[in-house]
Amino acid sequence: MIFYDFIYKIDTFCGYNNSWNIKKESQTSEKYGFFPDKRPLDELIKNSIINIDKPPGPTSHEVAFWIKKMFNLSKVGHGGTLEP
Repeated sequence: MIFYDFIYKIDTFCGYNNSWNIKKESQTSEKYGFFPDKRPLDELIKNSIINIDKPPGPTSHEVAFWIKKMFNLSKVGHGGTLEP
């Protein structure tokens, strides 16, 4: 599985030599939804967190309001900002 190859590469890079105990490979079916890399844009927008690199000027509340109007969404919020 590609995920485990990634983990093993990080372990090697960090010098971590202990073994992993993997109890079960994950299994899923397309009849219960979409694979993450195949989700339609509408699903991603309605069920996701979008990171926005907000430029200086508009407030976070204004940007959230613009996103709400642009995508005709009932709920939009922001979780915080790092103002310069």
